[in-house]
Amino acid sequence: MRALIQRVSRASVTVEGEIIGEIGQGLLILICAMQGDTEAQSEQLAGKISKLRIFKDEAGKMNRSLLDIGGSALIVSQFTLAADTRRGNRPGFSTAARPDEGERLYLDFAARVAGLGIPVATGTFGADMAVELLNDGPVTIWMDTE
Repeated sequence: MRALIQRVSRASVTVEGEIIGEIGQGLLILICAMQGDTEAQSEQLAGKISKLRIFKDEAGKMNRSLLDIGGSALIVSQFTLAADTRRGNRPGFSTAARPDEGERLYLDFAARVAGLGIPVATGTFGADMAVELLNDGPVTIWMDTE
């Protein structure tokens, strides 16, 4: 699985003019299931992200995790993270999981993050979404289970 993580002061996702998910301090997690991914990658990534020490401690150092600060996660499916831009000017997405498999793993990932005690809000798989965020830092991290 592939994720782009952004530390945020707040974030929301809107579908058809209606906010369907929003959080305060925490992480915006854009997630993409790749071909061949399983629940094992979902579990691994959820555990890693929940413990990733990218929030400031009292000394201002990135030393605290999402769990440590009691933050939330806004999880949004984003198949374009599978973009292959090596040839031509039009990205290819053939390495992304099929939509049915991608949705299943997206929902599995969100459930695993929530199962760790992190409040989770989500987007709608396959929908045209508008994501708004106030990036904190900015801190943006790319993660891949491969």
